[in-house]
Amino acid sequence: MSTPKAGLFELLGKFDNSIGELPPVDSWNPKLSGDMDIVIKSNGDWIHEGDLIEREKLSRLFSSIIKKEGTDYFLVTPVEKWRIQVEDQPFTIVLCHTGEAELSFITNMGEEVALRNKEQLIKDDDHEAPRLQIRNNLYARLNRATYYQVVEQAKEHGDRYFIESNGNRFYIS
Repeated sequence: MSTPKAGLFELLGKFDNSIGELPPVDSWNPKLSGDMDIVIKSNGDWIHEGDLIEREKLSRLFSSIIKKEGTDYFLVTPVEKWRIQVEDQPFTIVLCHTGEAELSFITNMGEEVALRNKEQLIKDDDHEAPRLQIRNNLYARLNRATYYQVVEQAKEHGDRYFIESNGNRFYIS
């Protein structure tokens, strides 16, 4: 189950510093500029005016300025705020790394998130795979392969299954 940090993580762009430090989008509150024809599909694809955004660095840049307010998602700068559509979650978990005592996950945008507190992993009734809090009020859905990788590590407790990370149990069923 354990994956070396070099190799797959680097292939996913985790260490290429294409985003750098994330901007403080939660402190930016410009007036709504309008709606932008961008849809983040449930599989993690970014679509602009019906076409796939193929430049990975562009979608990574956009992912660094995404913000959620209520049920709406926005791309924000200090002076602009554009509403976009998100089919499920704005991010997708594409890889799980099993450390000594902690699980960490990589999103489709190259962000690494350690599973540390119980509020981070949420099982909802509408989806088989849980969602993981990435930052602020933004979540990622585990893709099918990663979900099955997590399920393989699960331990049984009565009629439920859980994984352990950072000394906590996270129930996945």
